[in-house]
Amino acid sequence: MARAKYTPRRRTGGINITPFVDVLLVVLVIFILTSNASIPGIKVDLPKASASVALEKPKTKAITVDNAGQVFLDAYPVSLPELEERLRTEKALTPDFPVIVRGDAAVQYAKVVEVLDLLRRIELNQIGLVTGKQS
Repeated sequence: MARAKYTPRRRTGGINITPFVDVLLVVLVIFILTSNASIPGIKVDLPKASASVALEKPKTKAITVDNAGQVFLDAYPVSLPELEERLRTEKALTPDFPVIVRGDAAVQYAKVVEVLDLLRRIELNQIGLVTGKQS
C-alpha cells in the first residue's frame, strides 16, 4: 500500500471567530442602512389626519415650516428665494423628485400656501403634505 504524503494537521487550541465577525458585519450593515432611511427635517407638531400615507423615497426633499413661520429645507433654514433657487437646481439634476411639505399645526396657513405656490411655479409634480396620525 502506498502511504499518503500528507498527514492531517492537528488543530491548535483557540476559538475560530471568523463566523462571529461575519455576523457582526452583517448586523452593522443592516444598522447603517436602517438608520439613514428617514427623511431629514426638524421636529414640528404636525396636524392630525384620519389617514396618512408614507411618502419616503430616496431622493425626497423635505420642506418644513415651523410654528414661527421659518422655512427649512432638509433641516437647514432658508428664505423663500433661497428655497426656490435650491429646488430649481435640484430639478435641473433630477427632473421628477418628490417633495414633502411639513407644516406645524400652529403655523399660519398663508406661509404654507406661499411654499405650495413656489412649488407650483417650479412645476414640481410630486408634492405631499405630511400629517400626523389621529389618536
